[in-house]
Amino acid sequence: MNKPHLLFVCGRHRLRSPTAEAVYRRDPRVKIRSAGVSSKSGHQVSDKDLDWADLILVMERKYKARILGTFRDHPNLPPIVSLDIPDEYERMDEQLIALILKGTEFHLKEVFGIEPNAQTNH
Repeated sequence: MNKPHLLFVCGRHRLRSPTAEAVYRRDPRVKIRSAGVSSKSGHQVSDKDLDWADLILVMERKYKARILGTFRDHPNLPPIVSLDIPDEYERMDEQLIALILKGTEFHLKEVFGIEPNAQTNH
């Protein structure tokens, strides 16, 4: 099986999605990108990101709605799921990392049948 491509998305691409990208960057099971929905993002989600992704993990449900609205004419949008992680954590915060791992590992198993590895501490 090819490695699934995961796209993490938050608001301004400053705290949550860059943390998720850092956590999974060296995970041999997946390929990772991150982006934000805001025009003020360092990397704003694009058609190219959507074409690349097999699964989009948004930090809050409102970002799913924003992607669906902005890219409503995009053919073949990948599945979009919310990790339901509020914007109340600093970058690389231990609690944020724990929430990212919990949600991402659940979806890796549910969507791709990928078991957690030892590095994720599950």
